[in-house]
Amino acid sequence: MAKQFWKGSALLAPVPAALVTCGTMEKPNVLTIGWTGIVCTRPPMTYISVRPERYSYNIIKESGEFVINLTSSAMVRETDFCGVRSGKDINKLEACGLHTTEASQVSAPLIEECPVSLECRVVEAKELGSHTMFLAEIVAVAADEKYIDSKGKLNLQQCGLAAYAHGEYFALGRKLGDFGFSVRKKKHNSKRRK
Repeated sequence: MAKQFWKGSALLAPVPAALVTCGTMEKPNVLTIGWTGIVCTRPPMTYISVRPERYSYNIIKESGEFVINLTSSAMVRETDFCGVRSGKDINKLEACGLHTTEASQVSAPLIEECPVSLECRVVEAKELGSHTMFLAEIVAVAADEKYIDSKGKLNLQQCGLAAYAHGEYFALGRKLGDFGFSVRKKKHNSKRRK
């Protein structure tokens, strides 16, 4: 297969279309973040990359806290709106009809409509160029009870999570397998056919 080679670019996709909350319950703000992911399991670590000119940048830099709220495909309009409007001009949460609730470990609020929220504390801010990366420990996770099965497992497939890929939003599709399924031994049926 023939390949075309381009200069280096931010083409890793898909990424979460996340709503990141910062500030406090009394004075909350929200922005849309695509540049986020997991960087470590123990301790659980994540990051968000934010342009210094964004209204939320100084709020996060000063407080050292934020919440990554995963969005559903039903929330894609609100997610886009929070990425193209500024909190210095408008209360985006109010404009989108989104509701906040208190987090358990940080001052920044959670968004009630989001199925999963990661409460984060910044451990390092690294200026990278167009963005500053806020490396953070995930200090708590809030999951909507309606997505937790009888065994206490979070069913992310039912959440209908949204993804972002090179300027476009997508609904995550069907489940293709579980971690390790490619090497798992198949169960044999011990009953013989008659």
